[in-house]
Amino acid sequence: NLTHFCFFIITSEPDLKMIKYFKKHIHEHLEECRIRRTRLVSKDGHCNIEFSSGEYHILFAFLMDFWNTFVEIRWRYVLFIFSACSMGSWFTFGLLWYSVAKNNGDLLEQNPPDNHTPCVYNVHGLTSAFLFSLETQTTIGYGYRSLTEICGTAVTLLITQSIIGAVINCFMCGIILSKMSLPMKRAKTVSFSRTAVINKQGNKLCLLLRVANLRKSLLIGSQIYGKLLTTSLIPDGETIILDQVNIDFTVDAGKDNLFFICPLTLCHVIDKTSPFFEMSVDTLHMQDFELVVFLDGTAEPTSCSCQVRTSFLPREIQWGYTFLPIISRTKEGKYRVDFSNFNKTKQVTTPHCAKCFYNEHEQKGKDNLGFEEIEPNDAADNTNL
Repeated sequence: NLTHFCFFIITSEPDLKMIKYFKKHIHEHLEECRIRRTRLVSKDGHCNIEFSSGEYHILFAFLMDFWNTFVEIRWRYVLFIFSACSMGSWFTFGLLWYSVAKNNGDLLEQNPPDNHTPCVYNVHGLTSAFLFSLETQTTIGYGYRSLTEICGTAVTLLITQSIIGAVINCFMCGIILSKMSLPMKRAKTVSFSRTAVINKQGNKLCLLLRVANLRKSLLIGSQIYGKLLTTSLIPDGETIILDQVNIDFTVDAGKDNLFFICPLTLCHVIDKTSPFFEMSVDTLHMQDFELVVFLDGTAEPTSCSCQVRTSFLPREIQWGYTFLPIISRTKEGKYRVDFSNFNKTKQVTTPHCAKCFYNEHEQKGKDNLGFEEIEPNDAADNTNL
């Protein structure tokens, strides 16, 4: 009875659904990791490329361009360098203050006389010298320890440490502010659809994708363009890796100076000049390419230029689908954007291939045996990838 009871618990319907759920998500995660390694530009815009050359002149060039190097490194390294510079300067000047006190006979082990005037009051050892160095560089004010005027060396050291401490603080504050205001942070609030679709728009076959500005502030002077990255073989037998082909995208108002206040649907017309012209629904996912899409603009509040990037692999382009509408008007007359439909698509009737579609229009009524349209299985069936 106990065995049957345990078997019932394990094989009950909620448990089986949970197991299938975890298996599905583990498979999707592993597949996503594999694709992330093979694509050049990730979905969030990061470039999957590394420089294998470790020559000294390249490292020296990065050190010469130290400002951009510090701005581009990760936060943990910036905080570590800031802490190391502060602690290192405090300890170094602490040793110098200890040396000044020792040369003047201020240390306790030197047994100074009762009428002895020290260079720095109450600096009697290495620890107290370190604390005086910290108080001097952080300008927190002197209390128990303070400087006297009898030692010219001590006055010079005080001025030097104050200047160096101000330089270190200004440099690190500038680095932190620059990192916080990087344009790439603004790019995080611009989102592309996870998939692109191909369908018929009027008498044209088009590749469509969506982009949305998640902030109410505009991107001024926005421009959209794309690059198709392929591996091609030239006639002399040489293989060109990452061969780039321009892909033009437009919206209703053109491709420059977009009014980017609500989500836009970007369109690439698949005509005879398009690299997608020779592809069809059967061969699209067999291709080896990567479509990289760029959006350049200037952030309205900061006037900083930024670029947003994403990429689409063949498996992320749906032939015979269209996006669900996301913009509507409320009863109060306001425009409403439903982001729950931003990545959702539905199947629509679409020509089987671009070449057949345009041949059918050119023949003007003549039978075209190669033309075929994809009929949706269920027009109301939504696909969310």
